[in-house]
Amino acid sequence: MNAYEQKPWLARYTPGVPADVQPNFRHALEMFRAARAKDPARTQIFYFEQAVSVAEIDRLSDAMAVVLAARGIQQGDRVAVYLQNVPQFVVTMLATWKIGAVLVSLNPMLRHKEVSVILNDSGAKALVTLESLYLEVAQAVIPESQVRFVLTTSELEFLGDQRPALLKDSRRLTCPGAEDLMTLIAAHDGEIPAPVNLSGEDTALITYTSGTTGPPKGALNLHRNVVYNSFVYRAWMNLTPADVILGVAPLFHITGLIACVTTSMLLPCPLVLYFRFDPATTAELVETCGATFIVASITVFIALMNSEEARRRNFSTLKKVYSGGAPVSPAQVEAYQQQFGAYIHNIYGMTETTSPTHAVPFGAQAPVDPNTGALSVGVPVCGALVHVCDDEGNAMPVGEIGELVSGGPMVAPGYWGKPEETAKAFEARGIHTGDVGFMDAQGWFYIVDRKKDLIIASGYKVWPREVEDVLYTHPAVRECAVVGVADDYRGETVKAFVSLKAGATATGEDIIAFCKDLMAAYKRPHMVEIVDELPKTASGKIMRRELRK
Repeated sequence: MNAYEQKPWLARYTPGVPADVQPNFRHALEMFRAARAKDPARTQIFYFEQAVSVAEIDRLSDAMAVVLAARGIQQGDRVAVYLQNVPQFVVTMLATWKIGAVLVSLNPMLRHKEVSVILNDSGAKALVTLESLYLEVAQAVIPESQVRFVLTTSELEFLGDQRPALLKDSRRLTCPGAEDLMTLIAAHDGEIPAPVNLSGEDTALITYTSGTTGPPKGALNLHRNVVYNSFVYRAWMNLTPADVILGVAPLFHITGLIACVTTSMLLPCPLVLYFRFDPATTAELVETCGATFIVASITVFIALMNSEEARRRNFSTLKKVYSGGAPVSPAQVEAYQQQFGAYIHNIYGMTETTSPTHAVPFGAQAPVDPNTGALSVGVPVCGALVHVCDDEGNAMPVGEIGELVSGGPMVAPGYWGKPEETAKAFEARGIHTGDVGFMDAQGWFYIVDRKKDLIIASGYKVWPREVEDVLYTHPAVRECAVVGVADDYRGETVKAFVSLKAGATATGEDIIAFCKDLMAAYKRPHMVEIVDELPKTASGKIMRRELRK
């Protein structure tokens, strides 16, 4: 067996959940319209603790759609959003879909050159951005792009008289050359855009890869991809309208878009947004909003474990806990469960797969591979079919390591404007993930590492992930990353970058000595550098590429 469908496994571990998800919506906008018809007064978003109803989001997005159409945005055009996790992101997404346009999401951490690359690559005709990001970055790069107009907005909208501590330094700014989004929406309040015909084959989103291994590429996430994986989240995580989704994952990222925004529309249930991740604010909102479901990178959970505010808050409602985007070690899962009483379920997917292809079903616990110490990322979710292949694309037997090729209804058809890159990455079976792993005899999948991160030391293969899992068992280690560095004798040698827990002390020599009896000599770090922080993408992935520099 070299490809695994989850149907027998799912029947065994999650009775009552259908093995095949059968979405009954043609496109993503229909999910929101169904929620609007069901209960327009229901809360769609908590922005901090301020409630925004389904009806209000619908009315605002109608007016914005009219604004976009009046400025020449047509079906198939791209609208870029350069925002933090604010309600205006959701409004813009719905408005874009209401006129048949495509949302292009930009990481708010990107700077001038990076923003320019994505705007030019996508050919976006409109940009919606925060006032601060416009003045700091976007204003300078707009003249070089195809952007015809810019709408700016503030993180202080939707708050009423509330001023959260996280936004104590925020203020309204004047943005020459741009128009204020909420002023335009107010001017068109009550207007409805002309209807458009959408299908599942229309592009809903262009989401750019994180660029951890090279220049970002825009994945074409179709409406049917978005609908399908929204249903997967509902089924796999056992979500219901009684849940409250904590919007920790950045909304520009595919996980934030699907796990948070579109899943909250499908259920429907409230989505808690609060500008950007902050441990103290997160802990406060878990308690005050009664958050039940979270998907976040492991760095978020590490930050919460080290937060004084989180220790004081009640986390009893937050039971549906998932982590993806970066490797999770068994030691981290155990530590979080001891502190907060909830098990971190692994999840695995890509921008190109519209979020998950694998997950640990809610209520199950992932096994640990006895040979590598790796924690399983789960089994293929509903409808996913995954192959483990060698370098020539041949299927590998159970237990053998190879590249994962993921297929199914969640897989995007390719990259925007990049036919050669599309042909290289996509084939009939699905997408070549670039991740190396294996499947055990029970159908659990394990990610060993990225193909490009393999270290060859003295002729031996060393996967950084295996070394990092050992390092995480050291009581002083908060975060770590392992890379290969040039070595005249070994070819490459193993180097670890380590940040320490608050109040902990350890030297590089201490950590090297700790590893001595825990792994073979060629695997263990010969160099350890203690750093304050490791470089990460906004989605929490540690950027080994930056460390290798």
